[in-house]
Amino acid sequence: MVHFDDILTPEALAIGVTVSGKKQLFQKLSEMAEANYAQSADVVFDRLIERERLGSTGFGGGVAIPHAKIPDLDRVRAMVILLETPLAFEAVDNAPVDVVFALLSPLDSGAEHLKTLARVSRYLRNEAQIARVRGVGSREALFALLSGNEARDAA
Repeated sequence: MVHFDDILTPEALAIGVTVSGKKQLFQKLSEMAEANYAQSADVVFDRLIERERLGSTGFGGGVAIPHAKIPDLDRVRAMVILLETPLAFEAVDNAPVDVVFALLSPLDSGAEHLKTLARVSRYLRNEAQIARVRGVGSREALFALLSGNEARDAA
């Protein structure tokens, strides 16, 4: 089983979020990065936007994995947002996105960045797993599921 407690904190998760577009979503992610990982919201926002301009990070099935390399970041970090209403995201299948798993990596984390991106992608491609993610009722339950401690608190 894949666990993400090495890159996530419970406070870096949000469920039932409403945004009007990608920019507002990236602003929310940037604010979460600032509050939880002591990163500049402006820098994170700019880097996420820069990466998204290269091509959509929506990879289908209602899931997006926005990612960026951030200066002065000590290790790979993540934030997860479950959207209340799916958002048009220009995903490969044109489906709107409701699950957003954002990754931030240090500038020099080439292999680590790619391995973490692959790990997240594999997890979120599993239909049973993504259904469980969508079905959580609280931030605590989402963290329990993503950290592998769901037996304790996944209701």
